[in-house]
Formats: sequence, C-alpha cells, structure tokens
Amino acid sequence: MAPADTSDRNRATAEAILPLVGGAANIASVAHCMTRLRLGLHDRSLVQDEALKALPAVLGVVEDETYQIVLGPGAVARVTPEFERLVEAGRAPRAATPTAAGLAERGAAIKAARKARNATPFKLFLRRIANIFVPLIPALIGCGIIAGLNGLLTNLHWLPALVPALAALASGFMSLIAVFVGYNTAKEFGGTPILGGAVAAIIVFPGVADVDAFGRQLAPGQGGVLGALGAAVLAVYVEKWCRRVVPEALDVLVTPTLTVLVSGLVTLYGLMYVAGEVSTAIGDAANWLLANGGAGAGLVLGGLFLPLVMLGLHQALIPIHTTLIEQQGYTVLLPILAMAGAGQVGAAAAVYVRLPRNGSIRRTIRSALPAGFLGVGEPLIYGVSLPLGRPFITACVGGAFGGGFVGLFNQLGAAVGSTAIGPSGWALFPLLDGNKGLGEMVVVYGGGLLVGYAVGFVATYYFGFTKSMLTDLNAPAETASRTETASPAEPSAVPSAVPESGPVPVRAGADDPLEPVAEGRG
Repeated sequence: MAPADTSDRNRATAEAILPLVGGAANIASVAHCMTRLRLGLHDRSLVQDEALKALPAVLGVVEDETYQIVLGPGAVARVTPEFERLVEAGRAPRAATPTAAGLAERGAAIKAARKARNATPFKLFLRRIANIFVPLIPALIGCGIIAGLNGLLTNLHWLPALVPALAALASGFMSLIAVFVGYNTAKEFGGTPILGGAVAAIIVFPGVADVDAFGRQLAPGQGGVLGALGAAVLAVYVEKWCRRVVPEALDVLVTPTLTVLVSGLVTLYGLMYVAGEVSTAIGDAANWLLANGGAGAGLVLGGLFLPLVMLGLHQALIPIHTTLIEQQGYTVLLPILAMAGAGQVGAAAAVYVRLPRNGSIRRTIRSALPAGFLGVGEPLIYGVSLPLGRPFITACVGGAFGGGFVGLFNQLGAAVGSTAIGPSGWALFPLLDGNKGLGEMVVVYGGGLLVGYAVGFVATYYFGFTKSMLTDLNAPAETASRTETASPAEPSAVPSAVPESGPVPVRAGADDPLEPVAEGRG
C-alpha cells in the first residue's frame, strides 16, 4: 500500500474515533502504548462504546485509569499522531467555553470516583514499578539480541575481531542499568531524576570495593536494580524533606548535597547489603524452584500468567526478570510465561475451526494470528477469547502444559532463559540463552510452543463451547448478535461476543507483550 493511502486510512480512523469519545472538548490527555490508544476523558458518559467497538479498526476497548482503545500493533503508533492533530484543531477555538469548563469539572469528579473504586494501593504501586522498568525494555531487547549474536559468533569461531566490540555493545547498558533505574525511579516518585541517577550510580562505582561497611567489603554492583530502586526512593524522600525545611536562598546548594550525602551513605552502609541479599535470594529461589519442581512450577506459571496480566499483577515480575538478567545473564521465568501466548494461539485456531459460519470472528482471527505467533496476545485476547469466555480458560490450559514442558527440561538440567524481557512467541528465539548449547535451547523452547499450541487447540475444540454457544455463534448475523458470554475478568472492560458485523482489525504485527501478556507491553 502506498504511503499516502496508509496516511489517509490512519486519518480516517482517527476521524471516526474522535466523535465517538465525546469530541475534542472531552479529551484531557492522549497517549499510546504498543497496541492501545490511551485517552484521559473529562466525561466518560459521552463515550459511545458500542459504536466505537463496531469500527473496523477497533479490536476492543479497556477501561482502566484511562480509556484504552485497542487498535493493534503498528496501527496505534500511526493513528495517535493523527488523533492528536484532530484534538488540537478541535480544542483550540473552544478551550475557554463554559461547555469545556463544565466537562472538566464533571470529568474530575468522575475520575476521582473511579480511582476510589479501582485504584488499590497495591495496583498503584505495581504500576509505578512498571513505569520505572518498561522504558528500559527497548535497550534490554537490543542489547540482548546483540549478546545472542555475539555468543553465536563465539561458538562458531567466526569474526573473532568483532567479538570484543559486540561484547562491549551488549554489556555496556547492563553495567549501568542501576543508574537508569535510579533516574526513572526518582522521576516516577516525584523527585529530581538526575539526583536519583546520581545516588544509584554509587552502586556500580568500582570504588565501593574500598568501602568497609561494618566489617563487610562491598562489591561493585551489589544490590543491583533493587538497590538502585531503594536508593532512589530514599533520595526522593530526602529531597522532598529538604524542599520543605531548607531556606529558598540555600536550596540550590543544600538540597542536592544533602540528598546525595544522606541517601548515598544509607545506600553504602545498609541498602547495598540488604538489596544484595534479596537479589541473591531471588536468583536462588528461581533456580531452586525450576531445578526441583520445574514441571509443576511451569504448569502453574504458564497457566496463571494470562489471568495475572488481566489483573495487572504481572508487573510485579518485571524487577524479578531484570534481577535475574543482571545476575546470570538471562531470566529462566520468561520462556515459561511466554507459553501463555502459545495457548492463546492454539485456542484461537480452534475457535476458527469451530465457527465456520461466523465470518466476523474468523476475520479477526486471521488478522490477529500472525501477531499471536510473534507473542502479541492482545488482539486475540480482546477480539476472541475473552469475549467468548470459555476459550480464555482453555487458552490458559494450553499455556499451562507448554510451561510444564519447558519447566520439565529445566528440572532435567536444561535451563532455558531469555537475555531480555518483552518479546515472546517466535520473537523470543533470538534472545534465548541458558546453561546448554543454543541448539538445545531452541529445541526445548520450540517444543514448549508446539505443546502450548496443541493443548490450547484441543482443549478449546472439545471444551471451549457449549452446544448453545455453537448454535448461536454459527447462526446468521441477526441471531448471532443475541449471544453474550461472560468474561473471566472485568466483563465491562471487554467487548461482548463479536457478531457477524463486528470489528475487523486493520493489521497485526510485532508488539510489546509486557503490555498484553508480558508490558506486556497495551
């Protein structure tokens, strides 16, 4: 398709969405992740949900702190700028009108009420953790792939002169990751980002080896990202205290000095040791769990990951992944968790076979399945399995068996890991690493994917539908639209079973699975 045609299509999508969310005056903020257009709204009641879901480019909607419109990988990054231009053009002449002011006032009350209902302290904390680590994922992926390439060249004895250069490219970011974590942490918690980075830099400074912390010699990097996280949070609190008590005339000198001095000393003489012990315990626990109960652990982790994603609890795993990568060069948990996406693909294939006369769902599956193979589960989740209900559960069964397969080989001594977080599905192959050769890692991980596909398909084919569901969903469009099925998680946040005239995604491609099934990356 020509670039002009693509631009016209994206502009048309933005123009179709804007009036259905209340127009420009109803938009408080616009952002996007890898698959979703995220809108802050003044007045939620102005949104026309059903009309929005019926748009061909819309895969579904999700309600959280923001109103999220699932457009799919690739498409969202192109539609969002067009949408922002329309909002700016529509907002300018009416920004100061009483209508806009009224919308803002009502919207503030609605947003406050919604936060009071849904924003639990634990979930807000997990979101903050995700906001700290998710921006690091592109660098982790890039450096991880370079590390994999470097390992391949080393094993094959190819281009030996290039190996040291690639090692430097792959390792440079990881050697300073604590600084980036400290910077993002201070930014997220309301402090000065550079002060958070400065305090976290103490952890990786080689000179800490000369520090005698109560009879213990420190090691550069001790405590890792967890130590950086704690040090930066402490720095934020010290800085805020200083802003309250230090005279304004002295603030520019005293506040940064005390912030670095106090939080830095606490980091050296306490946090580094505690965080180091915790980091070591995390690594030991993960390795012990998979070495002694790998099949069972894989079964549980692979089966529960999709529900964790739907509840937002998967964000708690991000620091654990990062800690494992920092410690041993790869995380053994991600290849197991990635099996959830394989179960989703198998379930979608079974739905396709079982609903031969439902053209809408079959078109959605055809469009979303390539992204599913690459580990992008969101289009299949919100366009197929969650609206139908049972297939979401059978997809989890497929993920459980795939995770059990990979976990079993961990138990047998073949630890399969990933050098970065973010990708899953086939996209994870370039990032595979472990304690065996690359060929064995590829076979084990690929075998897990095949098991996940197969079990997800079989479980969905035989147990994914009741007789009445099959009858209704294979009926003509006018009767199929009567079918409504319960979602396993937050029914109001996902579309009902897709009727014959339902949405058809415009494209599918690579995306961030931390959002759908890992950031997971909507």
